[in-house]
Amino acid sequence: MTAKLPRRKLAFSVAAAALVCCAALALNLGGGAFQAASASASGLPSPKGVKSNEDRVAYLEGYGWQVLEEPLATEELLIPEEMDESYDDYLALQTSQGFDLEQYAGKRVKRYTYEITNYPTGEAGVQANLMLYRNTVIGGEVLSPQMDGFLHGLAMPAGS
Repeated sequence: MTAKLPRRKLAFSVAAAALVCCAALALNLGGGAFQAASASASGLPSPKGVKSNEDRVAYLEGYGWQVLEEPLATEELLIPEEMDESYDDYLALQTSQGFDLEQYAGKRVKRYTYEITNYPTGEAGVQANLMLYRNTVIGGEVLSPQMDGFLHGLAMPAGS
């Protein structure tokens, strides 16, 4: 499923999604239960050459996640040309994983959302997002869409 939106609605959607992610990250940092875990660079899957759905699933499996084979959603997003302070927490999360979203400012990217089936707490409905520019993963996160949910990097939470 691909969504085509006018530029104004697309920019608003990206801004709204970033704000939701930042709010979830702020809630998570307050709880401290599942802060982003940094994985060793040698054990991480390569973000380049991710061309197909199978490649995206394999990329997530490289982080230890089992996901449903088909994405829950596929969206085209526009990375804003200028990012204000409302993006700071989200950009910091991506940077901590080795991703630099700022170099993709003004670019159209695809975001694929998958349902994780093996989250360590057993919580259902946890999702993994992957953002791709062409055939390269440029960002991603794991989140709970629940009202009191969480947001962290692609790596498994510490202690899992």
